[in-house]
Amino acid sequence: MRITLILLLLSCLGPLATGAPRPNIVLFYADDLGYTDLGCQGSDFYRTPNIDRIAAEGMTFTQAYAAAANCAPSRASLLTGLYTPRHGVYTVGNSDRGKSAHRKFIPIENKTVLTKELPTVAQTLQEAGYRTAVAGKWHVSSDPTEYGFDTNFGGLQWGSPKSYFSPYRNPKLKDGPKGEHLPARLANDVCKWITDLQTAPVEEDTDKAFFLYLPFYSVHTPIRARKDLIAKYNKIKAGTHHSHAKYAAMIDAMDLAVGQVLDLLETLKLSDNTLVIFTSDNGPHGGVSNAKPLRGSKGMFYEGGIREPFLVRWPGHIKAGSHCETPIHQVDLFPTFAALAGVATPALHDGIDLAPLFAGKTVESRPLFWHFPAYLQGYGQDLGSPFKNFRTTPCGVIRDGNWKLIEYFEDGALELYNLKSDPQENTNLARDQASMRDELLHRLKKWRQDVKAPIPTQKNPGFKG
Repeated sequence: MRITLILLLLSCLGPLATGAPRPNIVLFYADDLGYTDLGCQGSDFYRTPNIDRIAAEGMTFTQAYAAAANCAPSRASLLTGLYTPRHGVYTVGNSDRGKSAHRKFIPIENKTVLTKELPTVAQTLQEAGYRTAVAGKWHVSSDPTEYGFDTNFGGLQWGSPKSYFSPYRNPKLKDGPKGEHLPARLANDVCKWITDLQTAPVEEDTDKAFFLYLPFYSVHTPIRARKDLIAKYNKIKAGTHHSHAKYAAMIDAMDLAVGQVLDLLETLKLSDNTLVIFTSDNGPHGGVSNAKPLRGSKGMFYEGGIREPFLVRWPGHIKAGSHCETPIHQVDLFPTFAALAGVATPALHDGIDLAPLFAGKTVESRPLFWHFPAYLQGYGQDLGSPFKNFRTTPCGVIRDGNWKLIEYFEDGALELYNLKSDPQENTNLARDQASMRDELLHRLKKWRQDVKAPIPTQKNPGFKG
Protein backbone atom coordinates (compact mmCIF):
# COMPACT_ATOMS: atom_id res chain seq x y z
CA MET A 1 0.00 0.00 0.00
CA ARG A 2 2.83 2.40 0.94
CA ILE A 3 4.66 1.75 -2.36
CA THR A 4 1.47 2.39 -4.30
CA LEU A 5 0.97 5.76 -2.58
CA ILE A 6 4.57 6.78 -3.30
CA LEU A 7 4.21 5.92 -6.97
CA LEU A 8 0.94 7.82 -7.16
CA LEU A 9 2.54 10.89 -5.57
CA LEU A 10 5.45 10.79 -8.00
CA SER A 11 3.10 10.54 -10.97
CA CYS A 12 1.26 13.65 -9.77
CA LEU A 13 4.45 15.63 -9.36
CA GLY A 14 5.36 15.26 -13.02
CA PRO A 15 8.49 14.32 -14.97
CA LEU A 16 11.00 16.07 -12.72
CA ALA A 17 9.97 14.09 -9.65
CA THR A 18 10.57 10.77 -11.41
CA GLY A 19 13.96 11.79 -12.75
CA ALA A 20 12.72 12.11 -16.35
CA PRO A 21 14.13 15.01 -18.36
CA ARG A 22 11.97 18.10 -18.60
CA PRO A 23 9.97 18.10 -21.83
CA ASN A 24 10.66 20.50 -24.63
CA ILE A 25 7.65 22.63 -25.55
CA VAL A 26 6.70 23.62 -29.09
CA LEU A 27 3.70 25.92 -29.46
CA PHE A 28 2.43 26.52 -32.99
CA TYR A 29 0.10 29.53 -32.96
CA ALA A 30 -1.75 30.28 -36.18
CA ASP A 31 -3.15 33.72 -36.98
CA ASP A 32 -6.84 33.98 -37.95
CA LEU A 33 -7.24 30.23 -38.48
CA GLY A 34 -10.82 29.15 -37.89
CA TYR A 35 -12.21 26.21 -35.95
CA THR A 36 -12.97 24.20 -39.11
CA ASP A 37 -10.00 25.38 -41.21
CA LEU A 38 -8.14 22.06 -40.88
CA GLY A 39 -8.73 18.64 -42.35
CA CYS A 40 -8.85 17.08 -38.89
CA GLN A 41 -11.38 19.74 -37.86
CA GLY A 42 -13.81 18.85 -40.61
CA SER A 43 -12.81 20.82 -43.71
CA ASP A 44 -13.26 18.84 -46.91
CA PHE A 45 -11.35 21.43 -48.97
CA TYR A 46 -8.28 22.53 -47.01
CA ARG A 47 -5.46 19.97 -46.84
CA THR A 48 -3.41 19.85 -43.63
CA PRO A 49 -1.74 16.42 -43.34
CA ASN A 50 1.06 17.56 -41.01
CA ILE A 51 -1.17 19.38 -38.56
CA ASP A 52 -3.56 16.43 -38.76
CA ARG A 53 -0.63 14.26 -37.60
CA ILE A 54 -0.62 16.10 -34.28
CA ALA A 55 -4.27 15.18 -33.80
CA ALA A 56 -3.80 11.58 -34.93
CA GLU A 57 -0.80 11.09 -32.65
CA GLY A 58 -2.24 13.05 -29.72
CA MET A 59 -5.38 14.67 -28.34
CA THR A 60 -7.97 16.96 -29.91
CA PHE A 61 -9.73 19.41 -27.60
CA THR A 62 -13.16 20.02 -29.07
CA GLN A 63 -14.07 23.02 -26.90
CA ALA A 64 -10.92 25.12 -26.65
CA TYR A 65 -11.04 28.89 -26.60
CA ALA A 66 -8.87 31.87 -27.43
CA ALA A 67 -8.77 34.69 -24.92
CA ALA A 68 -10.33 37.16 -27.34
CA ALA A 69 -11.92 37.41 -30.76
CA ASN A 70 -8.93 39.17 -32.33
CA CYS A 71 -5.20 38.77 -32.21
CA ALA A 72 -3.32 41.12 -29.85
CA PRO A 73 -5.41 40.46 -26.72
CA SER A 74 -5.31 36.71 -27.30
CA ARG A 75 -1.52 36.83 -27.47
CA ALA A 76 -1.22 39.00 -24.38
CA SER A 77 -3.40 36.59 -22.39
CA LEU A 78 -1.57 33.52 -23.68
CA LEU A 79 1.79 34.99 -22.65
CA THR A 80 0.68 36.13 -19.18
CA GLY A 81 -1.96 33.53 -18.29
CA LEU A 82 -4.31 36.41 -17.48
CA TYR A 83 -7.72 37.51 -18.66
CA THR A 84 -7.76 40.74 -20.68
CA PRO A 85 -8.81 43.12 -17.84
CA ARG A 86 -5.63 42.19 -15.96
CA HIS A 87 -3.33 43.49 -18.73
CA GLY A 88 -5.56 45.98 -20.56
CA VAL A 89 -4.92 44.77 -24.12
CA TYR A 90 -8.48 44.47 -25.44
CA THR A 91 -8.16 44.86 -29.18
CA VAL A 92 -5.78 45.78 -32.00
CA GLY A 93 -4.82 49.45 -32.13
CA ASN A 94 -7.48 51.89 -30.99
CA SER A 95 -10.66 50.78 -29.23
CA ASP A 96 -13.00 53.19 -31.04
CA ARG A 97 -13.03 51.37 -34.35
CA GLY A 98 -15.94 52.00 -36.67
CA LYS A 99 -17.86 55.22 -37.32
CA SER A 100 -18.35 57.51 -34.33
CA ALA A 101 -21.98 58.09 -35.30
CA HIS A 102 -22.72 54.46 -34.55
CA ARG A 103 -20.93 54.23 -31.17
CA LYS A 104 -23.18 54.94 -28.19
CA PHE A 105 -20.34 55.04 -25.66
CA ILE A 106 -16.73 56.16 -25.57
CA PRO A 107 -14.88 52.85 -25.23
CA ILE A 108 -12.23 52.02 -22.65
CA GLU A 109 -8.77 53.05 -23.83
CA ASN A 110 -6.76 50.15 -25.18
CA LYS A 111 -3.15 49.26 -24.40
CA THR A 112 -1.11 48.24 -27.41
CA VAL A 113 2.06 47.23 -25.55
CA LEU A 114 2.12 44.46 -22.96
CA THR A 115 3.35 45.83 -19.64
CA LYS A 116 6.70 44.47 -18.49
CA GLU A 117 5.46 44.33 -14.91
CA LEU A 118 3.58 41.11 -15.64
CA PRO A 119 5.72 37.95 -15.91
CA THR A 120 5.39 35.99 -19.12
CA VAL A 121 5.51 32.26 -19.63
CA ALA A 122 8.74 32.72 -21.59
CA GLN A 123 10.40 34.53 -18.68
CA THR A 124 9.29 31.83 -16.26
CA LEU A 125 10.67 29.06 -18.46
CA GLN A 126 13.82 31.02 -19.20
CA GLU A 127 14.48 31.46 -15.48
CA ALA A 128 13.95 27.73 -15.09
CA GLY A 129 16.79 27.07 -17.54
CA TYR A 130 14.84 26.62 -20.76
CA ARG A 131 16.23 28.01 -23.98
CA THR A 132 13.52 30.16 -25.54
CA ALA A 133 12.78 31.37 -29.06
CA VAL A 134 9.92 33.11 -30.84
CA ALA A 135 9.43 33.11 -34.60
CA GLY A 136 6.73 35.10 -36.38
CA LYS A 137 3.99 37.45 -35.26
CA TRP A 138 4.73 38.91 -31.81
CA HIS A 139 2.36 41.92 -31.95
CA VAL A 140 2.41 43.03 -28.27
CA SER A 141 5.60 45.16 -28.24
CA SER A 142 8.54 46.04 -30.46
CA ASP A 143 10.95 43.49 -28.96
CA PRO A 144 10.07 40.01 -27.62
CA THR A 145 13.57 39.54 -26.18
CA GLU A 146 12.50 41.93 -23.41
CA TYR A 147 9.84 39.42 -22.38
CA GLY A 148 11.85 36.25 -21.87
CA PHE A 149 12.90 35.12 -25.33
CA ASP A 150 16.57 34.45 -26.01
CA THR A 151 16.10 34.52 -29.77
CA ASN A 152 13.66 36.31 -32.06
CA PHE A 153 12.96 35.54 -35.70
CA GLY A 154 10.74 38.23 -37.21
CA GLY A 155 8.81 39.32 -34.13
CA LEU A 156 7.77 42.98 -34.08
CA GLN A 157 4.74 45.10 -33.22
CA TRP A 158 3.40 44.37 -36.70
CA GLY A 159 0.03 42.66 -37.02
CA SER A 160 0.76 41.47 -40.57
CA PRO A 161 3.92 41.16 -42.66
CA LYS A 162 5.16 43.75 -45.12
CA SER A 163 5.58 40.88 -47.55
CA TYR A 164 4.87 37.16 -47.48
CA PHE A 165 7.73 36.65 -49.94
CA SER A 166 11.42 37.41 -49.64
CA PRO A 167 12.68 40.11 -49.42
CA TYR A 168 10.49 40.46 -46.32
CA ARG A 169 11.44 44.02 -45.35
CA ASN A 170 11.49 42.85 -41.73
CA PRO A 171 14.48 44.11 -39.70
CA LYS A 172 14.17 41.16 -37.33
CA LEU A 173 14.15 38.49 -40.05
CA LYS A 174 16.85 37.36 -42.44
CA ASP A 175 15.80 37.32 -46.07
CA GLY A 176 15.96 34.06 -47.96
CA PRO A 177 16.24 33.54 -51.70
CA LYS A 178 14.05 35.92 -53.70
CA GLY A 179 10.51 34.58 -53.75
CA GLU A 180 10.90 32.37 -50.67
CA HIS A 181 7.59 32.14 -48.75
CA LEU A 182 7.44 33.40 -45.16
CA PRO A 183 6.28 30.16 -43.44
CA ALA A 184 9.25 28.36 -44.98
CA ARG A 185 11.65 31.08 -43.75
CA LEU A 186 10.34 30.74 -40.20
CA ALA A 187 10.56 26.94 -40.32
CA ASN A 188 14.12 27.07 -41.65
CA ASP A 189 15.22 29.46 -38.91
CA VAL A 190 13.68 27.56 -36.01
CA CYS A 191 14.92 24.22 -37.30
CA LYS A 192 18.46 25.58 -37.42
CA TRP A 193 17.98 27.00 -33.90
CA ILE A 194 16.87 23.62 -32.56
CA THR A 195 19.67 21.78 -34.35
CA ASP A 196 22.33 24.19 -33.12
CA LEU A 197 21.00 23.91 -29.60
CA GLN A 198 21.13 20.11 -29.64
CA THR A 199 24.67 19.99 -31.03
CA ALA A 200 26.14 22.70 -28.78
CA PRO A 201 28.15 21.67 -25.71
CA VAL A 202 26.17 21.79 -22.49
CA GLU A 203 27.30 22.80 -19.04
CA GLU A 204 27.31 20.22 -16.28
CA ASP A 205 24.03 19.78 -14.37
CA THR A 206 22.02 21.49 -17.12
CA ASP A 207 19.89 20.12 -19.92
CA LYS A 208 18.92 21.35 -23.36
CA ALA A 209 15.20 21.78 -22.74
CA PHE A 210 13.70 24.44 -24.99
CA PHE A 211 10.52 26.41 -25.48
CA LEU A 212 9.72 27.31 -29.07
CA TYR A 213 6.83 29.72 -29.65
CA LEU A 214 6.03 29.81 -33.37
CA PRO A 215 3.19 32.30 -33.90
CA PHE A 216 2.82 32.26 -37.68
CA TYR A 217 1.87 35.41 -39.54
CA SER A 218 -0.24 33.01 -41.60
CA VAL A 219 -3.07 33.02 -42.42
CA HIS A 220 -3.65 36.71 -41.73
CA THR A 221 -4.39 38.99 -44.64
CA PRO A 222 -3.08 39.96 -47.12
CA ILE A 223 -3.64 36.56 -48.72
CA ARG A 224 -0.37 36.03 -50.59
CA ALA A 225 0.16 32.39 -51.43
CA ARG A 226 2.58 30.32 -53.46
CA LYS A 227 1.51 29.96 -57.10
CA ASP A 228 2.07 26.20 -57.14
CA LEU A 229 -0.19 25.72 -54.13
CA ILE A 230 -2.86 28.00 -55.59
CA ALA A 231 -2.82 25.87 -58.75
CA LYS A 232 -3.24 22.77 -56.58
CA TYR A 233 -6.45 24.07 -55.03
CA ASN A 234 -7.82 25.46 -58.27
CA LYS A 235 -8.05 21.82 -59.36
CA ILE A 236 -9.90 20.68 -56.22
CA LYS A 237 -13.70 20.69 -56.06
CA ALA A 238 -15.19 23.23 -53.68
CA GLY A 239 -15.93 21.86 -50.23
CA THR A 240 -19.06 21.94 -48.12
CA HIS A 241 -18.17 25.27 -46.49
CA HIS A 242 -14.79 26.24 -47.96
CA SER A 243 -13.67 27.06 -51.50
CA HIS A 244 -11.07 29.90 -51.42
CA ALA A 245 -8.06 28.50 -53.31
CA LYS A 246 -5.58 31.23 -52.27
CA TYR A 247 -6.54 30.92 -48.61
CA ALA A 248 -6.26 27.14 -48.87
CA ALA A 249 -2.78 27.59 -50.30
CA MET A 250 -1.85 29.82 -47.34
CA ILE A 251 -2.98 27.10 -44.93
CA ASP A 252 -1.11 24.48 -46.94
CA ALA A 253 2.16 26.45 -46.74
CA MET A 254 1.81 26.79 -42.98
CA ASP A 255 1.11 23.07 -42.75
CA LEU A 256 4.32 22.34 -44.65
CA ALA A 257 6.25 24.50 -42.16
CA VAL A 258 4.70 22.60 -39.25
CA GLY A 259 5.70 19.35 -40.93
CA GLN A 260 9.28 20.54 -41.31
CA VAL A 261 9.55 21.12 -37.55
CA LEU A 262 7.84 17.83 -36.70
CA ASP A 263 10.18 15.95 -39.04
CA LEU A 264 13.22 17.55 -37.41
CA LEU A 265 12.02 16.47 -33.97
CA GLU A 266 11.82 12.91 -35.32
CA THR A 267 15.28 13.12 -36.91
CA LEU A 268 16.85 14.41 -33.70
CA LYS A 269 14.91 11.82 -31.65
CA LEU A 270 13.22 14.57 -29.66
CA SER A 271 9.58 13.72 -30.36
CA ASP A 272 9.05 11.52 -27.33
CA ASN A 273 10.18 14.25 -24.97
CA THR A 274 8.49 17.20 -26.68
CA LEU A 275 5.03 18.54 -25.97
CA VAL A 276 3.63 19.92 -29.23
CA ILE A 277 0.55 22.15 -29.30
CA PHE A 278 -1.20 23.66 -32.30
CA THR A 279 -3.89 26.30 -31.89
CA SER A 280 -4.99 29.72 -33.21
CA ASP A 281 -5.58 33.21 -31.84
CA ASN A 282 -9.15 33.82 -33.02
CA GLY A 283 -11.69 32.84 -35.65
CA PRO A 284 -11.24 33.15 -39.41
CA HIS A 285 -11.32 36.40 -41.34
CA GLY A 286 -14.88 36.53 -42.62
CA GLY A 287 -13.86 37.74 -46.04
CA VAL A 288 -11.94 34.57 -46.90
CA SER A 289 -13.18 31.73 -44.71
CA ASN A 290 -15.76 30.76 -42.11
CA ALA A 291 -16.15 28.55 -39.05
CA LYS A 292 -19.37 26.87 -40.17
CA PRO A 293 -21.33 25.21 -38.74
CA LEU A 294 -20.35 27.55 -35.87
CA ARG A 295 -21.77 31.06 -35.92
CA GLY A 296 -19.57 34.10 -36.45
CA SER A 297 -15.96 34.77 -37.36
CA LYS A 298 -12.99 36.88 -36.30
CA GLY A 299 -14.03 39.78 -34.10
CA MET A 300 -17.24 38.20 -32.81
CA PHE A 301 -17.81 36.49 -29.48
CA TYR A 302 -19.95 33.77 -30.94
CA GLU A 303 -18.28 30.37 -31.12
CA GLY A 304 -16.91 30.97 -34.59
CA GLY A 305 -14.92 33.94 -33.31
CA ILE A 306 -13.35 32.40 -30.21
CA ARG A 307 -13.52 28.58 -30.37
CA GLU A 308 -10.24 27.30 -31.82
CA PRO A 309 -8.51 24.15 -32.97
CA PHE A 310 -6.41 22.85 -30.08
CA LEU A 311 -4.26 19.80 -30.78
CA VAL A 312 -1.75 18.35 -28.32
CA ARG A 313 0.87 15.64 -28.84
CA TRP A 314 3.26 14.13 -26.30
CA PRO A 315 4.05 10.47 -27.02
CA GLY A 316 3.88 8.25 -23.97
CA HIS A 317 1.89 10.84 -22.03
CA ILE A 318 -1.08 11.59 -24.29
CA LYS A 319 -3.10 8.81 -25.91
CA ALA A 320 -2.97 8.89 -29.70
CA GLY A 321 -6.24 9.74 -31.40
CA SER A 322 -7.92 10.81 -28.16
CA HIS A 323 -10.46 13.59 -27.67
CA CYS A 324 -11.32 15.87 -24.76
CA GLU A 325 -14.64 17.72 -24.51
CA THR A 326 -13.71 19.76 -21.42
CA PRO A 327 -13.86 23.51 -22.15
CA ILE A 328 -10.39 25.05 -21.84
CA HIS A 329 -8.97 28.54 -22.33
CA GLN A 330 -5.61 29.72 -23.61
CA VAL A 331 -4.82 31.30 -20.23
CA ASP A 332 -4.34 27.66 -19.19
CA LEU A 333 -1.11 27.33 -21.18
CA PHE A 334 1.05 29.32 -18.75
CA PRO A 335 0.32 27.16 -15.66
CA THR A 336 0.55 24.02 -17.77
CA PHE A 337 3.99 24.86 -19.12
CA ALA A 338 5.22 26.02 -15.71
CA ALA A 339 4.13 22.72 -14.15
CA LEU A 340 5.96 20.76 -16.84
CA ALA A 341 9.10 22.78 -16.13
CA GLY A 342 8.76 22.09 -12.41
CA VAL A 343 8.36 25.75 -11.43
CA ALA A 344 5.59 27.70 -9.77
CA THR A 345 3.06 29.74 -11.67
CA PRO A 346 2.92 33.40 -10.58
CA ALA A 347 0.46 34.08 -7.78
CA LEU A 348 -1.69 36.16 -10.12
CA HIS A 349 -2.97 33.85 -12.85
CA ASP A 350 -6.32 32.82 -14.28
CA GLY A 351 -5.65 29.41 -15.81
CA ILE A 352 -5.29 25.80 -14.70
CA ASP A 353 -2.76 23.04 -15.35
CA LEU A 354 -4.09 20.93 -18.22
CA ALA A 355 -1.88 17.91 -17.45
CA PRO A 356 -4.73 15.86 -15.90
CA LEU A 357 -6.72 16.28 -19.12
CA PHE A 358 -3.71 15.21 -21.17
CA ALA A 359 -3.72 12.00 -19.13
CA GLY A 360 -7.42 11.39 -19.76
CA LYS A 361 -8.49 12.51 -16.28
CA THR A 362 -10.92 15.25 -15.27
CA VAL A 363 -10.57 18.70 -13.74
CA GLU A 364 -13.00 20.63 -11.61
CA SER A 365 -15.59 22.49 -13.65
CA ARG A 366 -15.07 26.25 -13.77
CA PRO A 367 -16.51 29.17 -15.73
CA LEU A 368 -14.61 30.87 -18.56
CA PHE A 369 -14.76 34.61 -19.20
CA TRP A 370 -14.23 37.25 -21.88
CA HIS A 371 -14.35 41.04 -21.62
CA PHE A 372 -14.41 43.46 -24.56
CA PRO A 373 -15.08 47.14 -23.63
CA ALA A 374 -14.41 48.33 -27.19
CA TYR A 375 -15.88 48.50 -30.69
CA LEU A 376 -14.85 46.52 -33.75
CA GLN A 377 -16.08 47.61 -37.15
CA GLY A 378 -18.03 45.22 -39.37
CA TYR A 379 -17.02 43.47 -42.57
CA GLY A 380 -19.76 45.11 -44.60
CA GLN A 381 -21.60 41.81 -44.90
CA ASP A 382 -23.69 39.65 -42.58
CA LEU A 383 -21.47 36.97 -41.06
CA GLY A 384 -23.43 36.25 -37.91
CA SER A 385 -23.18 39.57 -36.06
CA PRO A 386 -26.47 41.02 -34.75
CA PHE A 387 -25.13 44.51 -35.49
CA LYS A 388 -25.41 46.29 -38.80
CA ASN A 389 -22.17 48.27 -38.45
CA PHE A 390 -20.03 46.21 -36.09
CA ARG A 391 -18.72 42.72 -35.59
CA THR A 392 -19.24 43.42 -31.91
CA THR A 393 -20.04 46.30 -29.60
CA PRO A 394 -18.77 46.38 -25.98
CA CYS A 395 -19.72 43.15 -24.24
CA GLY A 396 -18.91 40.54 -21.63
CA VAL A 397 -19.18 36.76 -21.95
CA ILE A 398 -19.31 33.81 -19.59
CA ARG A 399 -19.34 30.12 -20.42
CA ASP A 400 -20.19 27.73 -17.57
CA GLY A 401 -20.86 24.09 -18.32
CA ASN A 402 -23.02 23.90 -21.43
CA TRP A 403 -24.33 27.43 -21.02
CA LYS A 404 -23.02 30.66 -22.51
CA LEU A 405 -24.24 34.19 -21.81
CA ILE A 406 -23.35 37.35 -23.75
CA GLU A 407 -24.10 40.73 -22.18
CA TYR A 408 -23.98 43.86 -24.35
CA PHE A 409 -23.10 47.00 -22.42
CA GLU A 410 -24.81 49.57 -24.67
CA ASP A 411 -28.34 48.49 -23.80
CA GLY A 412 -27.98 45.53 -21.42
CA ALA A 413 -29.19 43.07 -24.04
CA LEU A 414 -28.60 39.42 -23.13
CA GLU A 415 -28.13 36.31 -25.23
CA LEU A 416 -28.19 32.86 -23.64
CA TYR A 417 -27.28 29.67 -25.48
CA ASN A 418 -27.10 25.99 -24.59
CA LEU A 419 -24.00 24.95 -26.50
CA LYS A 420 -24.68 21.25 -26.08
CA SER A 421 -28.05 21.32 -27.82
CA ASP A 422 -27.38 24.42 -29.92
CA PRO A 423 -23.66 24.79 -30.76
CA GLN A 424 -24.62 27.02 -33.71
CA GLU A 425 -26.13 29.57 -31.28
CA ASN A 426 -29.33 29.84 -33.25
CA THR A 427 -31.78 30.09 -30.34
CA ASN A 428 -31.50 32.80 -27.70
CA LEU A 429 -32.94 31.33 -24.48
CA ALA A 430 -32.57 34.47 -22.35
CA ARG A 431 -36.36 34.76 -21.91
CA ASP A 432 -37.19 31.06 -21.66
CA GLN A 433 -34.41 30.20 -19.18
CA ALA A 434 -34.62 33.19 -16.86
CA SER A 435 -33.12 31.48 -13.80
CA MET A 436 -30.04 30.32 -15.74
CA ARG A 437 -29.75 33.74 -17.38
CA ASP A 438 -29.80 35.53 -14.03
CA GLU A 439 -27.38 33.09 -12.41
CA LEU A 440 -24.80 33.50 -15.18
CA LEU A 441 -25.23 37.26 -15.26
CA HIS A 442 -24.61 37.40 -11.51
CA ARG A 443 -21.42 35.34 -11.91
CA LEU A 444 -20.26 37.50 -14.80
CA LYS A 445 -20.76 40.71 -12.82
CA LYS A 446 -19.04 39.22 -9.78
CA TRP A 447 -16.06 38.23 -11.94
CA ARG A 448 -15.83 41.75 -13.37
CA GLN A 449 -15.65 43.11 -9.85
CA ASP A 450 -12.94 40.64 -8.92
CA VAL A 451 -10.69 41.48 -11.88
CA LYS A 452 -11.63 45.19 -11.91
CA ALA A 453 -12.87 45.02 -15.48
CA PRO A 454 -13.82 48.50 -16.76
CA ILE A 455 -17.13 49.05 -18.54
CA PRO A 456 -17.70 52.00 -20.88
CA THR A 457 -20.42 54.35 -19.55
CA GLN A 458 -19.48 57.78 -20.90
CA LYS A 459 -21.86 58.83 -23.68
CA ASN A 460 -20.34 59.56 -27.08
CA PRO A 461 -21.36 63.09 -28.16
CA GLY A 462 -20.95 62.06 -31.79
CA PHE A 463 -23.51 59.24 -31.53
CA LYS A 464 -26.37 59.59 -34.04
CA GLY A 465 -28.43 56.57 -33.01
